[in-house]
Amino acid sequence: MANQKPGKDNFTRNLVIAVVVGVVLIMLVPTVLSKKTNTSAKIPASVSAERGYGIVFNDNLKGVPVLDIYEDFQCPICAQFEKLQGDYIESLITAKKATVVYHTLSFLGPESVNAANAAACSADQGKFLQYHRALYANQPQENSGAWSNDVLGILGQAAGITSKQFTSCVNDMAYQGWVNNVAAAGAKANVNSTPTVFINGKEIDRKTEYFDAAKFKAAVERG
Repeated sequence: MANQKPGKDNFTRNLVIAVVVGVVLIMLVPTVLSKKTNTSAKIPASVSAERGYGIVFNDNLKGVPVLDIYEDFQCPICAQFEKLQGDYIESLITAKKATVVYHTLSFLGPESVNAANAAACSADQGKFLQYHRALYANQPQENSGAWSNDVLGILGQAAGITSKQFTSCVNDMAYQGWVNNVAAAGAKANVNSTPTVFINGKEIDRKTEYFDAAKFKAAVERG
């Protein structure tokens, strides 16, 4: 019997190792898959695959700061960020003082996916910024069921969108493939929370610069 015990210990040890390796592989699969993009997916207007499939404003400018804004339309803190910094960011776009790239992530579930798709549909109508504001101004509780495609279509009216093409785009989830690509690109950029803001490829200080108007402006101007 004494000679059998080491064999049993080896078997137990090997079994544990196999289970641990299996668990690690299971954990890695979603990570790997989440970083894959579908290059054949339909993309909305103003999107740049080279810029992480973000919706881009002032892409042709040179020598100006580049802001990459990662957000989730269901994220309450993103709504706070938009309330504080949204007007300033839009002023940078209007005055052509920055290139701004909006990355609409979908961390918080199906309603985030629906909202991101609807935002893409609004970009086709030249109304992304207006719709962006409307979404945050009417942000419900996370995953409450309030953001059905019907409601997201109606919110288009608040953004000045009257086209039936927009409604069809929302209801058909025309840009779900693009939404997945944005998520994959965000994973490649190691973005794991929203809002996340990069200026010229470097994340600004989350503790001091996100929610202080003067410090955020200084970070942009510093570049």
